[in-house]
Amino acid sequence: MNRLFNCVVIIGMLTLPCSATAAENWTGFQDHQQVKLDQSWNWSLPPKTTWKIQLDGYGQSSPVTLGNQIFITSVQGENKDNCLITAYSLNDGKQLWQQSLVNPSPVEATSYVSKAAPSPVVDGNQIVTFFEGGLLACFSLDGKLNWQKNLIEDLGPIDSRHGLSSSLEQNAANVFIWVERQTDPYVLCLDKKSGEVLWKAPGLGVTSWASPRIMTAEGRDQLLLSGIGKIVALDPETGSQIWEFTEITGNSTPTPFPLADGRFLMGATTGQGDGNEGRAAESNGVIAISKTVEGTWSANYAWKAKKATSSFGTPVANQEMTFFVNRTGILFGLDLKSGEERLAERTSGSVWATPLLTENHLLLFGKSGTLDIFRLGEKPELVQTVELFTKEADATNPFAGPTLYAAIVAQDHILIRTGTEMTCLESANE
Repeated sequence: MNRLFNCVVIIGMLTLPCSATAAENWTGFQDHQQVKLDQSWNWSLPPKTTWKIQLDGYGQSSPVTLGNQIFITSVQGENKDNCLITAYSLNDGKQLWQQSLVNPSPVEATSYVSKAAPSPVVDGNQIVTFFEGGLLACFSLDGKLNWQKNLIEDLGPIDSRHGLSSSLEQNAANVFIWVERQTDPYVLCLDKKSGEVLWKAPGLGVTSWASPRIMTAEGRDQLLLSGIGKIVALDPETGSQIWEFTEITGNSTPTPFPLADGRFLMGATTGQGDGNEGRAAESNGVIAISKTVEGTWSANYAWKAKKATSSFGTPVANQEMTFFVNRTGILFGLDLKSGEERLAERTSGSVWATPLLTENHLLLFGKSGTLDIFRLGEKPELVQTVELFTKEADATNPFAGPTLYAAIVAQDHILIRTGTEMTCLESANE
């Protein structure tokens, strides 16, 4: 396995401050359901750019943070030859260290295959990375390689038409990897410290670009997997199936969004222009997990949307409303308890990054570089639209030019990630 190691450049280290708390960290894909920014941000003014850096290679994953360190993955080379994990300083964007590992299954890096799409996970001891070429690796917070696995050698080729985008999920001790390939898909649970495989379970056998998500129902953790026409819950301790739900369609991309009381928000979409918008809306809504007196588990819709559908971005919710953005950029706001529509408004365009919710605002990051800021209330209102970068339209290639893939909060800053750049935003002063 050591032959996969290519090089390591340690430019510097940054000590995690003792004052850092869990609320200041972003430890995995869609880590926070609500962020605290309203006290430190002036939403009536466009944000300022603290710093902007060019990334090595190209990537579609979300950054993760711990204290003042940012970790981000990318691939480099015409055939995604090298897999990079790089640490940067939140203070000024300077590179702290970088590891480069050889991709065990290189493939041409076209616009129609994933490129470093799975997001890593980080905790107080290590960061675990996963690349769609089958490389799984764990590093210390100062960049030393702890362990790595070549899943191609261990479990065979990953035959997937457009690559994988499933991010890692974690709990205190373990990390979960979902490989929904065409032949013999699987889910793995590994010990984060040693890399030991604790269990292997079958995947769904359907098309999916969603990520696994741990949620709690009636005091029991469950690992949710969502793919077209099916949602399955596994026991995180054993990998055994708890329940299966099949009354759904179009759920290829959005990841289940956990709510309280054993419920989760589910998004679904349709093929562009296929005329099935109404059917897709019936698959958007809130699903509730329940347990019978005999001890069996099941899942059923608490309510279904009437018009709201999703795109690549996962729908989100606060204590009162849920928010969906469809393919054309229409924002739907629905009552969380009933599903009753309270808002339908056109935004700046399609949203691929998961929206951010603050205490009183909804932030929509358009894939073409816009930021729509809505003030929440009985009927959310658009405060302003900010152009973060310019993207020229190309009818022959919708993936041409920069695409905004991810937006996260790091302390009182917002980090946005395109394929080749990362930008740190802060609130502007009067």
